[in-house]
Amino acid sequence: QVQLVESGGGLVQAGGSLRLSCAASGRTSSDYAMGWFRQAPGKEREFVAAVSWTGGSTDYADPVKGRFTISRGSARNTVALRMNSLKPEDTAVYYCAADRNAYGSTGSVRNSGNNYWGRGTQVTVSS
Repeated sequence: QVQLVESGGGLVQAGGSLRLSCAASGRTSSDYAMGWFRQAPGKEREFVAAVSWTGGSTDYADPVKGRFTISRGSARNTVALRMNSLKPEDTAVYYCAADRNAYGSTGSVRNSGNNYWGRGTQVTVSS
């Protein structure tokens, strides 16, 4: 059974930084795209960032461009999200996602229709 486990959430002041991590288990290979989504209270889940199965391509939602950085770890079943210059509107539960299909692009994850999902980690940014 595939599992995605997130870590690194917490409470931070506006302008601060956090680093989220996600580790996948239960798959025979690590050749799949991964990404992050978030869901704020009362809102739908939205795309944040994605990285291709090679790690060579990344994609970001407009609100986080220039502030967030997604990367795959040396253990390729892991993905991190470095969040800088955090704003109160970044407050949300952040979910790790992994494409069910191998060799996917960032778009495969961004479309979100065929992902595995983690349980989420809370990020709260105070003003």
